Amino acid sequence: MLKNTVPAPDVIVDFVFEDGLFFLTVSNIGPEPAERVHTAFDPHFRGLGGGVSISDLPLFRNIEFLAPARSIRTLLDSAAAYFARREPERITVNISFADRAGRNYKSAIRHDLSIYRDLAFVPKK
Repeated sequence: MLKNTVPAPDVIVDFVFEDGLFFLTVSNIGPEPAERVHTAFDPHFRGLGGGVSISDLPLFRNIEFLAPARSIRTLLDSAAAYFARREPERITVNISFADRAGRNYKSAIRHDLSIYRDLAFVPKK
């Protein structure tokens, strides 16, 4: 017998490699809105030429409302610059959020950026 499950938000943070650039996306892949989305990175790392602590960006500290099937995407850095600075390659993203009924959720996603180190790509002009 199947359990009666309540539809819930499902927030993920993903690293996207595209044309030699790294982007970070915060996405609600669930069928319900997410509220009070908070993200913490372990270890901390820097982006945009090393000048920005990603953990300090408001995008990752608090999103009051994230609709279902919505994503927010930001540029992290070029992959070449990120790896040249010897930024962390293994990063755990800890995500907490709530649904509209006030139920709290937590998840952790592990990423290994080293898989992108030797990818070939054709840069856009």
